[in-house]
Formats: sequence, C-alpha cells, structure tokens
Amino acid sequence: MIRLGVTGGIGSGKSTVSQILSLYGVPVYIADKESKKLTESSPIIREKLIRLFGKELYKNGTLNKPLLASYIFNDKNKLNEVNAIIHPEVKEDWDEWLQKNNRNKIVAQEAAILYESGFNRFMDKIILVYTPIEFRIQRVIKRDNISEEKVLERIGNQLSDEEKINLADFIIINDEKHSLIKQTLDIINSLKTSDK
Repeated sequence: MIRLGVTGGIGSGKSTVSQILSLYGVPVYIADKESKKLTESSPIIREKLIRLFGKELYKNGTLNKPLLASYIFNDKNKLNEVNAIIHPEVKEDWDEWLQKNNRNKIVAQEAAILYESGFNRFMDKIILVYTPIEFRIQRVIKRDNISEEKVLERIGNQLSDEEKINLADFIIINDEKHSLIKQTLDIINSLKTSDK
C-alpha cells in the first residue's frame, strides 16, 4: 500500500485534488475535517484541553471554537500544546482508517499542515498542490468572506510553498492553465506502476 500525502497552502486547491483522487478510486482521509471531529468527540482531547484552558472551553458538550481560537491565535506555545494534544489522536484515527482501507494499492491523506504536524513521516509519497499566491488570496477571500489581511495572516502561519516544493515528491500546478485531472491521473498511474 502506498500512503500518499496531499498538501498545499490555504486556497491552493488540495481539496479539489483529493476529490479527483477519490473519483479515481483512491480513498482519501481528510485530516483537517477528522481533527475537528475528534476535538469535538474525543474524551481524551476534551479532558486535556479543559485541563489546559478551563471548563468554559466546552459548553453543553460542544467545543467553543472562537474561544479556543482566541487562546491560540497569537500564542505559538499554546498552539503547539494544543497540537500536541490533538495530533496523537488524529494519528490513531488515521491508523484505524488505514486498517479499514488496507486492500487499496494507494490511499491518501489530505492535510494543510502535513509537514508542520510531522505527518509527512507517515507518508510514502507527497503531492504539493502549488498555486500562485494571488489566486490563493482571491479564492480564500471569496470562499471565507474575509479580508486580504486575514488571508495573508493565515498564509503566514503555514510553511511557505517554496519550502514545501523541496520536500514534495510531486508538484501539481493549479493556475487555471494546467489540467488538475491530467496531473492527478499521471501521478496515480505512475504510483500504480511503481513498487513504491
């Protein structure tokens, strides 16, 4: 089984690439979505976050996301502490998911912070979805209805594409000139014929 990481900065189009992978028979674990679910539902995460921030973090059993965001937004140390609580649970969930999908030749994990979280260590190959910054800014402004300043703030919290390019095995260029389907299919086909 080949474990394929799919990453890219905010607004790069990694979710679109993941959808293409799924359409062509590659199961995809969406790490960001699963980590949000686990932060709501995992008693281990809940207990540790309450210990860190207090009981008001969960109101009527539901995570107060704006409150959590306010604690970690400008505090790298707190963000690292929260990640150290959540990432091991996501890793365990990923391992269980792998067991359920172990008959597939290729499986993928989509993660915005694949490198930052250290999850790149668990992948055999990594795709970086690369998109020029001006496209990314416009997409996120439109999608999330936020200011350019907020988008740039979010981009600043992630490893730069230039750093990721040197670490990735495959680069998919998403600039509205190159076909995402063709690039993704080329990668699937090259992986299907490789030994790893």
